[in-house]
Amino acid sequence: MAVRQILLLGNPQLYEISELVRPEELDDVRGVLSDLHDTLMKFRSQYGVGRAIAAPQIGVMKRLIYMYIDDVSTVFINPELLDLSQDMIEVWDDCMCFPDLLVKLMRHNSCRIQFRNLDWEEEVIMVEGDLSELLQHEYDHLDGILAVSRAIDGRSFSLRSQKDSLDNV
Repeated sequence: MAVRQILLLGNPQLYEISELVRPEELDDVRGVLSDLHDTLMKFRSQYGVGRAIAAPQIGVMKRLIYMYIDDVSTVFINPELLDLSQDMIEVWDDCMCFPDLLVKLMRHNSCRIQFRNLDWEEEVIMVEGDLSELLQHEYDHLDGILAVSRAIDGRSFSLRSQKDSLDNV
């Protein structure tokens, strides 16, 4: 459909909690998903990164995540994170809402995610490692939480241009 403008760090809308998608909104959701795909692909072409995007990042305040990895798209409608592992991983997180900034934070190494698909069927998947981290990041957007709020400490920020020097940090 269209490439949408990604809301940037500081936009107050990014801190709002998103509303549940209702079954009668599925036709609207399909249009939003097309916009999420186009926006993600444009971001990828510009920055070389990007695996998923949450609807609030384009100003649609609905509990909707679109993931596109290895030419496979996955849609998460009204996702819930369950069974977060006690085992944590430290990551340098990035975000389309602040594309030149990296934030060091802790995420759960694994979790279960329960959601609805486009046929309104309930699905549950278990994810670990980088997929767990990714879905926790996108899920945070649905609750108005940005990675900058989860930084380990005041020194857990870096410009993307300095990424090569982060291996020593």
